[in-house]
Parts: sequence; structure tokens; C-alpha cells
Amino acid sequence: MDILQDLETRGLIHQTTDREALEKQLQEKQVTLYCGFDPTADSLHIGHLLPITMLKRFQKAGHRPIALVGGGTGMIGDPSGRTSERSLNESEVVKGYSEKIKQQIAGLLDFDKGENPVVARNNHDWLSSMTVIDFLRDAGKHFGINYMLAKESVSARIEQGITFTEFSYMILQSLDFLKLYEQENCTLQIGGSDQWGNITAGMELIRRSRENQEEEIKVFGLTVPLITKADGTKFGKTAGGAIWLDPEKTSPYEFYQFWLNTDDRDVIKFLRYFTFISEQEMEQLEKEVSDQPEKREAQKRLAEKMTVIVHSEEALEQAKKISASLFSGDLKDLSGVEIKQGFKDVPTHERAKEEVGLIDLLVEAKISSSKRQAREDIQNGAIYVNGERVQDLQHIIGQEDRIEDEFTIIRRGKKKYTLIRYGS
Repeated sequence: MDILQDLETRGLIHQTTDREALEKQLQEKQVTLYCGFDPTADSLHIGHLLPITMLKRFQKAGHRPIALVGGGTGMIGDPSGRTSERSLNESEVVKGYSEKIKQQIAGLLDFDKGENPVVARNNHDWLSSMTVIDFLRDAGKHFGINYMLAKESVSARIEQGITFTEFSYMILQSLDFLKLYEQENCTLQIGGSDQWGNITAGMELIRRSRENQEEEIKVFGLTVPLITKADGTKFGKTAGGAIWLDPEKTSPYEFYQFWLNTDDRDVIKFLRYFTFISEQEMEQLEKEVSDQPEKREAQKRLAEKMTVIVHSEEALEQAKKISASLFSGDLKDLSGVEIKQGFKDVPTHERAKEEVGLIDLLVEAKISSSKRQAREDIQNGAIYVNGERVQDLQHIIGQEDRIEDEFTIIRRGKKKYTLIRYGS
């Protein structure tokens, strides 16, 4: 199966220009392609995983991918898919974001693979040295206003208002395709479905700027579909916000849990989108979802694969250990690092490292509303310290109850956790 057939089978082609010619070129020679990533934050999120996985699929098929970090376009902001203008970041902030994103991409893609390693580029290298006159004469003259107004990224914003800065973004991204065509013989740009207008504008710039050259210009665009969830909620968002690829922003445990909680109606689609598991295994997992959905085998496979891809085998094992401990209630074997991950969002009470009666601690940390309520909770068996039920009214919380001398985990009832964190 060739690369386009594989992508189509997986449901990964939303739009493509001249499908027949692109398929022929991909079959006959190694094609250089690119995808851009604008540094609008200090980390990529899981919405970026689909285009990254696409680059990896093309690399595995023998083609040469370029990951373009938008150090220049990130100073402007893409209006595509937005109803209001982005806040502009300072140049040093964008520079810092660009470096972090480049490092993340390097961890996800193979930059050292023999004949077709992934190449990283930054469009700040050519956009920052371009003068206003160069921009208007060499690029702007090839774009008609009516042509630009017809693009969805612009037309969708006309009523709300769009600044010239954002209006010009399409030309900047088009320059990226032209520069990579000239410097790297890049003939294919891929991106999300909201990038179609920018991609086709880049193709048009290449043709118009080189129409007096004696060369046959064959450039192509391909977009992946917008990822939708069966329940109507936005992919990659939770009550706590976006799911980031940076473990400091979204812990490996949270990342693992996100995929583990995938809806039965979405899990096979996501396995096809994001993983490289065989079609035979996919069919088996699809059967499991149909016949024994309560086992959630497909979700486990998805969560395992994605956690290893983005983090590591070690991070996966850690996430599974935290999950098992929280499910069983046996918390004694968790390390301090694992507690920070697993209890990141639970109420936290900080206090000094000194002994305290359990009753007093329950009131102090607002776990029980009063000393009388605390006594009832203890006597009724509703209080657990580090996973173990405590029914002794005289119990003292001391050093032996501190995990790594830093944490005590109090549970009231089945699921109400409070993390006690000790200072010096």
C-alpha cells in the first residue's frame, strides 16, 4: 500500500490538490514536504500530534520531511480558525518558544535517520531579513485583494474586523513554501484543514513568481481533517485546559489518563490516526470494543502507545503505577514524584513538619467540618491515611505517616482526597 492509500484508509486525507499527479510523484521519487508549527506557546499540545505523525508516516515511506518552526510568522499570528486577533508576543518570547518547540519536535521525529532524516528549519531566518519593499515588490504584487478576500481565513473575519497584520499572514506563509521550494526542492505542504487557503496561496506564489523560468512546476497541498469527538466536545481539551506535550504542563499520568478515557466511539479512529499498529491488531481491538467494551483494551493500547511516543517507557510505567494505586487505594508505594503527578489537582494543605492529632488535622485541613464530625468520620471508618483506614481517635500523624518526609494523603469516603504537604 502506498502512502496516499494508507492515509486514505486511515481517514487522514481531508483535501489534496491534483491527487493523481501527487500519487505519481510519491511513487516515482523521494519527495520533500513540510509542515509548519507556529510558536504561540512554550509547548506544543496534542492537536499538533496529527501533523507530526503525518511527517513521520511520510518519513517511513521514504520521503524527506521538514518541520518548519514559525519564528517569523509566530510574531504575526495566523487568523485561521480564530474569531479575534491574537495578542502579539515580544520577539524574545517568540524566540524562546521557538527553541522549546524545536526541541519537542526533535524528541518526536527522527532527525538522524539515514537517507531521509527530518530537517528542522525556522522561517525567522528569511522573514526577518526581508525589507518592506522586498515584501511588497517580490511577494505582495502576486496577490490580488479579491483573491485574498475569498480565502476562508480572511472572509470569516471580515465582519468582526481583521487588521492588515493578520491579513498579510497568508503572504508570509506563502513565502515559506516558496523559500523551501527554492532552497530544499520542497514540493508538498501538509497541514490542518484550516490551512487549506494558506497552502494553496503558497502554491500560487511559487507558480507566479517563477512563471518566466523554464521549469515545470509541480507543487502540491494536502490537509488532514479536523479531529472531532463523538460527544461533541473539543479534542485535546479537558476541564483543566489543554493537554500539553511538555510534562511540566501536563504530567505523563494526566496524559495517559486523557487517552485512557477515550470514548468507545472514538478510540479506533484515534488508533488509526495516531499509531502505527498493524491493521490486523486494529481489527482485533475493534472487535474487543464491540464485544467487551468494559475491558477497554483499545483505550489501554492507545494510552500506552501515545504515552511512550510523547514521553517514554519509564513514564508509561509510572503512569500505570499511579493509576493502579489510585484505583486500589494502596498508596504506600508511591514516590514523591508520583504523588505530585497523581494528586496535582486535589486540594492541598501545607503545614510544618510537626506531629498533630488526626482529629485536629482533619479540621485544620477542612476535611471534616468540626471536631465532632472528625470523630464521627474516624469511628465510621471513613478516614484513610496513605490508603490505610484509621479508626483510632487518638492517632497521631507523625514522621511515619509522611511519604518521603514530604506528603501525607488523607482520603475521606471513597474519593475525596486531600494532600498534606510539609514544609521545612
